[in-house]
Amino acid sequence: MSTTSSERHVYLTGKLVPESEAKISIFDSAVMLGDCLTESTRTFRHLPFRLDEHITRLYKSLKVCRVNPGLTVAEMTRATLETLEANRGLMGPDDDCWIVHNISRGLMKPGPSPSQSNPATIMIFTSPMDLRGWARYYTEGCHAVTSISRAIPAQSLDARVKNRSRLFYTLADTEARMIDPDGQVVILDQDGYVSENKGGNIFAVIDGVVQTPTTENCLAGISRQTVLELAVQLGIPVRESRLQPYDFYTADEVFFTSTPYCIMPATRFNGLTVGDGKVGAITRWLLAAWSERVGVDIVAQGQRQLSQ
Repeated sequence: MSTTSSERHVYLTGKLVPESEAKISIFDSAVMLGDCLTESTRTFRHLPFRLDEHITRLYKSLKVCRVNPGLTVAEMTRATLETLEANRGLMGPDDDCWIVHNISRGLMKPGPSPSQSNPATIMIFTSPMDLRGWARYYTEGCHAVTSISRAIPAQSLDARVKNRSRLFYTLADTEARMIDPDGQVVILDQDGYVSENKGGNIFAVIDGVVQTPTTENCLAGISRQTVLELAVQLGIPVRESRLQPYDFYTADEVFFTSTPYCIMPATRFNGLTVGDGKVGAITRWLLAAWSERVGVDIVAQGQRQLSQ
């Protein structure tokens, strides 16, 4: 479906509706319990990047959480592409967008059981890819700051279940920004090992080896996987291991990965300079390789938005 409206359209449980008309009940489990699974994909040149992997991960989260979406993977993919197509005309030639899935257990009333008793609420929307908040870090690097709050242990909620209940991550991010208003949060687990960022993963380059925490305590990020693949293709050694803050204090390079910005270099960790204080060669090499893979200069796209 394509539209000529100047307003974006949202897929809401079987229908494409104008964004201003997209509403759910206050009795939806997403509202009542924060009970909602999610995925965020981005486009490059208006084409979804690794959409199949994002939807596969979404269905794994749905299975673990006992939510029946009422759509097959193929039907979810088709609805996603229809939503993107309906909004494609609102993007300029150099613009890209988020594609966000939010799937809840549907309508519910307070009672003894939270089990699903109604059709799931399916929400799919696109949103302009605004990189201005991260763009300067491509060249100057950000400040990585650990939070006071620790990661939710896997015994309570496995980090591989990507959910919309973001209060914990928001609090951790707020704590980091109490130290530095521009700080990018690094969350530790209960044993003091580095876990993840509020919306992504973290890497350290140590003696030429690209290292990142195992998925024992962090999301199995699609951007994380992309970096691991690119590093192998470039002949850069990679290692998934349990890492402590010490490893990041003493690393040669540090960077985050996430869907919107792909790779965000960090040149300080809790106030200490990382390496020589500049964006490292391996980080720049990986960014260039990612740009080549998708046919978009990722750094230039962000910087172009800053100048507009």
